[in-house]
Amino acid sequence: MKVKVRSGDTLWYYSQLFYIPVQLIIDSNPSVDPNRLKIGTEIQLPGFRKENHSIKQGDSFWSLAQNRNIDVDALLLMNEGVNPNGLQVGSTIILPSRVVSPIVNGKQAYGSQRFEGDVQRLKEIYPFIKLRSTGESVGGKDLIEIRIGSGKKKVHMNASFHGNEWITTSVLMTFINDYLLSLTNSQLMRGIQTLPIYADVTMSLVPMVNPDGVDLVLNGPPGDKRTEMIALNRGSTDFTGWKANIRGVDLNNQFPAKWEVEQERKEEKEPAPRDFPGYKPLSEPETIAMAKLARQEKFDRLLALHTQGKEFYWGYDGLEPPEAAKLAKDFTRVSGYESVRYIDSYAGYKDWFVKEFKKSGFTLELGRGINPLPLSQFDEIYQDVLGILLVSIYRWYE
Repeated sequence: MKVKVRSGDTLWYYSQLFYIPVQLIIDSNPSVDPNRLKIGTEIQLPGFRKENHSIKQGDSFWSLAQNRNIDVDALLLMNEGVNPNGLQVGSTIILPSRVVSPIVNGKQAYGSQRFEGDVQRLKEIYPFIKLRSTGESVGGKDLIEIRIGSGKKKVHMNASFHGNEWITTSVLMTFINDYLLSLTNSQLMRGIQTLPIYADVTMSLVPMVNPDGVDLVLNGPPGDKRTEMIALNRGSTDFTGWKANIRGVDLNNQFPAKWEVEQERKEEKEPAPRDFPGYKPLSEPETIAMAKLARQEKFDRLLALHTQGKEFYWGYDGLEPPEAAKLAKDFTRVSGYESVRYIDSYAGYKDWFVKEFKKSGFTLELGRGINPLPLSQFDEIYQDVLGILLVSIYRWYE
């Protein structure tokens, strides 16, 4: 929601007028000097939408402000040029509408188009989030990174490395939406205040690493690739078991962390719906982009969301730091998920991250069953993993 600066206005005043943390307003307006506001400058206020209101008999700015529990000056600010003492029945004014409900509906098939639409809607309401493309998929779709917070500590989360694990994207997007609602409405998440986290921690989130694979599972092959994709899928038109990217490479078997071991023992030696690690590590644009992101940002922690098993993996060749064991213990406490330090599987993003940076990395296997997991599990999965996601950004050890 945008307003225009008047004489004497400050961002601090807006924060008091609309009950929004001033730092969120500052971060929503990165090109504006908060100490030198110019009259007429448009300021974006996060957590609100504008709502048209048709004046009815008996309406006044005072009564409308009382009904919405806001100051009259909020209405004066939003209705520049309107005479509050001369309201005409049937005329239209603008009211601020605080956003208190989620935009994201995770309990539905969640393909790349829905994901991109939700990202843009979140950006409109919460302009303090930062968006960028970290690269492109084989099919030319942007690998969107959402960045939230301004702290020195950096936590990265990602989802949908595998096409038929698309429910992980809707889980992560639901978490993002709930976190943003908490920030703008001063609400606790599991008893935790989120504004101090926002100031202390920067979250990097890539909710859909494999958009082509996700869309293939949900929508079937695009027309120009139908024959090719059915051939790769062993002649089947059922793509629900597809994990790979659209070139038939399993993206979570692509990283240089004992990649040769995985290549040697995998039965798949050529492009396939799952388990083919490629002809060399980091051969795919999606994995190249994710490796580049980690090298650029040097994250303190990494969480990769997968399905299924109600467990998580966190070790790699003894290179994980001491805090990883503490985090693992807390993750189990808040989720009930089984902690697995070492597993005879390599070449994943988590493996490479721990090997490369000696930082805490986790592969979370959400839910239990056959992929793709049914949406009937969504609520349970989200409640289980919410504690883990919060611990990862909230709990820091001496």
